[in-house]
Amino acid sequence: MASVLEQLKKVTVVVADTGDFNAIKEFHPTDATTNPSLILAASKMEAYSHLIDEAIAYTKANAAGMDKQQVLTCAMDRIFVVFGKEILQIIPGRVSTEVDARLSFDTAASIAKALTLIEQYEKEGIGKERILIKLASTWEGIQAARELESKHGIHCNMTLMFNFEQAVACAEAGVTLISPFVGRIMDWYVKNTDTKTYDRNDDPGSVTRIYNYYKKHGHKTQVMAASFRNTEEIKGLVGSDLLTISPGLLKQLSEDAETVPVMLSTEKAVGLDIPKIQVDEKSFRWAMNEDAMATEKLAEGIRNFTKDARSLEQLILAKLDI
Repeated sequence: MASVLEQLKKVTVVVADTGDFNAIKEFHPTDATTNPSLILAASKMEAYSHLIDEAIAYTKANAAGMDKQQVLTCAMDRIFVVFGKEILQIIPGRVSTEVDARLSFDTAASIAKALTLIEQYEKEGIGKERILIKLASTWEGIQAARELESKHGIHCNMTLMFNFEQAVACAEAGVTLISPFVGRIMDWYVKNTDTKTYDRNDDPGSVTRIYNYYKKHGHKTQVMAASFRNTEEIKGLVGSDLLTISPGLLKQLSEDAETVPVMLSTEKAVGLDIPKIQVDEKSFRWAMNEDAMATEKLAEGIRNFTKDARSLEQLILAKLDI
């Protein structure tokens, strides 16, 4: 009997949520996604020290005329690119590379950073079609993605997604895909409401609502459910365009022989009565203000990614010796 993982691969694109190459090789995902937290964890493993060394060597060779901050920024960019390059040698699809969370409220700087990352990949012979630029789903991040997609043909993955209006704004901006953070949403509801347990049929983060809205109204933006805490959350979203899953949960799914039904499909969605809405900046900001969960988790996510980026910078500074 096919494992749950094998069943998932027949109806969705399975994405490895890790910077650990061995885990990627073991489970054969189509795509992979990284972020500062995952790269920080991988950078502490001896198996990947050569990649850190490669990034440091590149930075030193290109540091002429740079001040300390510019050298550090160069090294950080290079680390993300060398990890992405290695991952792309393992998978057939795309890798997501994240823009610094500290740029989450700066549209112009986010665009500039994305262009820098894509340029570095292209110099390594990797076309932009194999890269997804990850941006926080702030209003500014969404506008950066709009320009990157429409003017530069750069595909974007909108991360730190917690709210329906965030998702609608992303679709209207024409982004390639969004990553609703299922587990973090569940965490908030467990902590802040009387309901302490959820099963696969519960969806307080409205991933199902977002998916159905997109399919009903013909939006090309895809849904990549993310940040799972357990396999029950995954089984409740079988049929999502993509699912990004940690190595630990990929292993559990590979050893699980349950037959799981498809929960989400375009055919079901188009038959639903779902009114279309439009989201501008005012309605976006008001919706976020009214949604305590989305506001708190977005801010927390930006802070945590920033914290790990700074930790990675300290590791790099020690090796740069500047």
